[in-house]
Amino acid sequence: MKPERLAELHKACFITPPPWNTAAFEVFLADKTVFLVPHAHGFLLARSVLDQAEILTLAVDPKHRRQGIAVQLVAEFHRKARLRGADTAFLEVAADNFAAISLYKSKGYEQIGHRKNYYAAPNAQKIDALVMQYPL
Repeated sequence: MKPERLAELHKACFITPPPWNTAAFEVFLADKTVFLVPHAHGFLLARSVLDQAEILTLAVDPKHRRQGIAVQLVAEFHRKARLRGADTAFLEVAADNFAAISLYKSKGYEQIGHRKNYYAAPNAQKIDALVMQYPL
């Protein structure tokens, strides 16, 4: 999946946090610690360092949501993270992103932290982040 397509999908999915552009995805994909879990209608971008793996972002084309794509992406992330030696997965999610929180909870993630005013929405509103973890 090319950086341009990743940026296009990310823009279709996110306002807060702000979507990443092509250049940002080029930088991520050049990093040896970062790996991509692609799907025809979405992707998951992650980083693995030592025994931890982090979901950096997960995007599913709005026209193809509610079809189990995000569930597939998370499952494949877990598999790839284990192959890279990770035994713990974690992520940050906007506290008002109820669909994502529900997805992660359904996969066994638990909240382990709360970051107040972590994200800035386009209207300057501050949104908290939840830190979630999953034992691989």
